[in-house]
Amino acid sequence: MVRRSGWIALTLVLVLFPLSFDNPYYEQLGSLVLLAAISASAWNLIGGYAGQVSVGNAVFFGAGAYMPLLFYKLWEVSPLYGFPAGIAVSVAIAVVIGIPTFRLSGHYFSMATIAVAELIRILVSNWDFVGASIGLTGPAVARDWSDLVFRSSIPYYYMFLTVLAVLLVMTYCIERSRFGYYLRALRSGERAARSLGVPVSRCKLYIFILSAIFTSLAGSLYAIKFGFADPASGFGILVSVNMVIVAALGGAGRLLGPLLGAVILIPLQSETNTLFGGGGTGFTYILYGGIIMLIARFEPGGLLELWERVRDRRASRRAAALKEALASSSPQAQAGR
Repeated sequence: MVRRSGWIALTLVLVLFPLSFDNPYYEQLGSLVLLAAISASAWNLIGGYAGQVSVGNAVFFGAGAYMPLLFYKLWEVSPLYGFPAGIAVSVAIAVVIGIPTFRLSGHYFSMATIAVAELIRILVSNWDFVGASIGLTGPAVARDWSDLVFRSSIPYYYMFLTVLAVLLVMTYCIERSRFGYYLRALRSGERAARSLGVPVSRCKLYIFILSAIFTSLAGSLYAIKFGFADPASGFGILVSVNMVIVAALGGAGRLLGPLLGAVILIPLQSETNTLFGGGGTGFTYILYGGIIMLIARFEPGGLLELWERVRDRRASRRAAALKEALASSSPQAQAGR
């Protein structure tokens, strides 16, 4: 549990981070960390809190990335007009996918989401209307402020920070609502949740739609930041895996777990890409596979759970030492001596 002073310190660090460095690399890195935290926090709603491990959230990310660029391509309007369209498409896909796939559970549900995501990626890769395998591009230079094309990464950083703050506040409110208790019961076990009167199907669909909305928004932010999207960067399996790994590394089902995972994983990924040249995609797969193995073997709850266990162990040791000291200094102990 983060105290008020901790929240204030975290807020100050995030707000002042890009102003503390006069280096475009760190400004870019900070915006990438926040973007990864947004998409992982959106996945955390369905995968962490509800316990439904979706590996197909790239569908919503890709829809959010493609729609702003498609609006620019077709009508040469600001990509901002495509944000609501991307959300609408993502919600429609979530409903169409969710109703049949939520009849499955466990790894069967995960495999179904992978299959759907890959089918849509292949469809987009061969659809000339959306650029096929080449993808779509946005405005190269800003025509006005609504194009959101900036030379510096700082404006994008604060846009991403605002969206992440909204998402975290909303998640915090869900945690403490009746709906949040429903989700925790659902994560513990569907049969037990049903026996307690939890509307399981409805809760799954609602949280899936909410996850789709914010994942789509993350995709749209990606599109305006980089001005480009193709099937691999929008709908690729690595996009979904990245969300899962970031959330699981920090702590799935924890409010700040995805942010912690992004702070660790994105700089690590950036450094490996620099060392090995290009996108470093092959090594990225190896890195992700290694992280999955380590988390599954040693710390399924993520780094936040590890920290809480270490903190509780230290607190219990201090309490035992204090109790022993008080016992040794009591009058009875003095008399015995």
